[in-house]
Amino acid sequence: MADIIHLLPDAVANQIAAGEVIQRPASIVKELMENAVDAEATRVKVIVTDAGKTLVQVIDDGKGMSETDARMAFERHATSKINAAADLFSIRTMGFRGEALPSIAAVAQVELRTRLHDEELGTLLYAQASQVTGIEPVACPVGSNFMVRDLFYNIPARRKFLKSNNTELSNIATEFERIALAHPDVAFSLESGGATLHNLASGTFHQRIVAIFGKHIDKQLIPVNVETDQIRITGFVGTPESSRRKGARQFFFANDRYMRHPYFARAVQNAFERFIPDGEQVPFFLRLEVSPDEIDVNIHPTKTEIKFHEEQVYWPILHSAVREAVGRYSAAPTIDFATADKPDIPIFNPDAEVQKPEIHYDPNYNPFATSTAPQGGHKGSNAATTAADRQQWESVYASAHAAMEQTPQIEPSVYGHLAAHERVEWEQQSDAYMQVLGRYVLTPHASGVLMVDMHRAHIRVLYDTYKRQMAERRGITQGLLFPEKVECSIAEAEVLETLLPDLMSIGFDITHLGGGTYVIQGCPADTEGLNPEEMLRGLVAEAAQAPTNVADDLRHTIALTMAQRAAMPVGQLLAKEEMQHLLQSLFATDTPGLTPDGKPTFAVLSEADVKAKFS
Repeated sequence: MADIIHLLPDAVANQIAAGEVIQRPASIVKELMENAVDAEATRVKVIVTDAGKTLVQVIDDGKGMSETDARMAFERHATSKINAAADLFSIRTMGFRGEALPSIAAVAQVELRTRLHDEELGTLLYAQASQVTGIEPVACPVGSNFMVRDLFYNIPARRKFLKSNNTELSNIATEFERIALAHPDVAFSLESGGATLHNLASGTFHQRIVAIFGKHIDKQLIPVNVETDQIRITGFVGTPESSRRKGARQFFFANDRYMRHPYFARAVQNAFERFIPDGEQVPFFLRLEVSPDEIDVNIHPTKTEIKFHEEQVYWPILHSAVREAVGRYSAAPTIDFATADKPDIPIFNPDAEVQKPEIHYDPNYNPFATSTAPQGGHKGSNAATTAADRQQWESVYASAHAAMEQTPQIEPSVYGHLAAHERVEWEQQSDAYMQVLGRYVLTPHASGVLMVDMHRAHIRVLYDTYKRQMAERRGITQGLLFPEKVECSIAEAEVLETLLPDLMSIGFDITHLGGGTYVIQGCPADTEGLNPEEMLRGLVAEAAQAPTNVADDLRHTIALTMAQRAAMPVGQLLAKEEMQHLLQSLFATDTPGLTPDGKPTFAVLSEADVKAKFS
């Protein structure tokens, strides 16, 4: 049998190795920016064209390189950072493997201009396909100027898997922000397509955070500053009011290197226990300084995974530092025992005899009073109306009531996804409705008792409404008395731009003022009481975590997030007409039995189940 094992050509081996380091344009930006920082640059400029697919240019005013060093820098495993394996445990530079430049040159066309401060002329070098193709003297400033063109030009299969320009630019912005945060003493700028996205002057860590994420974040920051024999922790955590379910900005830096560390993240999260709702997260920007021999950064080619020698020692220090900072700055919510001018909310006592309050219904109440959305009545507000208004609503109500009476009974086939004994033949003529436990609506139907989760039912109704509005592009806008200004990061702005057409179609009125600044002038009808800025940021955070950028997936994310935020809260008291209208709207949807994320909206207690309780 012939021998089948052979050595791969150097070009193929280099391309394979490059795939671990260079995955997208953002990888080039990260590696070149880190090299600039290692070269002691005081200013770094990043320019990208076509989201980095056509050009990534990084210019720095660092130490520069000689002609020999410039040529050697493109040899694999050639580095000035370490000399022996023991040096891996005393690393203070960003790079050390000697793989970045060879990997870039293996999959792109590179042009480098560099000069030392004590040389009159610099060096111009060309490299592509893992080979240095030309080198000559050139007049240029001190420092280095890398121009990387046509990424993956020689690997079409890899280029095909790059995402849209918006996505790739968002990834570039993310890497840029991480390095800029880690090194606030260095001035950074980022340009794309001739537009300046970031222009960051050197300054303090606090100034850098505000410069990147906007002035609105300033009032949400609580300083953290603790130093022990083992570790020094500095930075900021967010106030409890800044917590959110998704999209919280969370950054750890170990010896000025960005890292992901879920174990330490739990220490921060636990420090906010009882201060924030379950499932929400707070932003944080924390810098950890430890002895280099206490960490191992040589775990993953991207160097974002860092192993600490004694994690269990640092965890309680971090937890206590955050806890102390929150307490010192009175960020924990205070308990106000004053009762003057406060609503009298009874405390539920299951052992007490319940006395039902006398409820008076407005005879002029009309569940169809708002034409902006079919579910407008859920707000439970029976505001006084003028005589002219009442006459107008009488005609609307009469026609709507007649239509309701003629609504055909829903076929059991609608519930084909449920078990046979759970199929509902809802009795439209039923006049009995009861709200129990602040969440469920009970009403009889042909087979027993129908129990509907009103919060989930309303999510189902709102979701279908928003999807229909996006398809028909006829959402109704409720103007804001005081427009809300929203400052977005580059990554957030890129996501928001992809969402704008659909957001406008469901009723948002958003104006782009340039850069990352937007103004919300109106919101979808039936979202009164919700914070417009928080609502918009929540939508952007959800969309940023969507698996794809397909339009249908984004519309699903928008509709679901809006429905979950605008749905009536658990515990809201409904009038009989409101309960009836909610069920009417639920069973008019295509999938009344489930919420858009797959949770059941109702259950059926069959006649046999009820009788079994008394047997």
